[in-house]
Amino acid sequence: MLAGDEEAFTTLYRRRQAGVYRFALQMSGSETVAEDVTQEVFMVLMRDGHNYDPARASLAAFLYGVARNLVLRSFQRERAFVALHDQADDGDSLVDERLVSHDDPLGDLTRGETIERVRGAVLALPPHYREVVVLCELHEMSYAEAAGVLGCAVGTIRSRLHRARGMLVEKLRTSNSAGDTASQTFNTARCFA
Repeated sequence: MLAGDEEAFTTLYRRRQAGVYRFALQMSGSETVAEDVTQEVFMVLMRDGHNYDPARASLAAFLYGVARNLVLRSFQRERAFVALHDQADDGDSLVDERLVSHDDPLGDLTRGETIERVRGAVLALPPHYREVVVLCELHEMSYAEAAGVLGCAVGTIRSRLHRARGMLVEKLRTSNSAGDTASQTFNTARCFA
């Protein structure tokens, strides 16, 4: 790809684009920001791909790191987080269709509400906690991979993730009106990958 092989770039884009998009969407809560960030990540790769050092981190870590920086820059530009409910207004379903059971509409509704509560709680986290939840819980990266993306120590990732989980449990506990425990609700966090 770095040598200008268009086919290699296309293959790389097809493999990595969806993950970068999901990361940006989960970090920002905005499809528009996620689309812009995803496009810019691959523009940066084409323009500055020579800065990637495979000895430092995986290509995925490099791409997520670029995406992270771009999302944080968009936060700085806008100085406000995009509300999650704004995304529901465009007609796109926020519930993963794989989780819908047409035989259990009440269960689907409950599951959808739970997923929305978890999404809202994740988006309400400060960015440095949100990014570790998105990377480690939703993208299932190891602590070492997440540390490579964020450019910090593994211990920092562990500490932030522990604190973020506590914050999520508290947010979900206060917003939980159905009587489920907050930890049960948080365990559904991976449902909205």
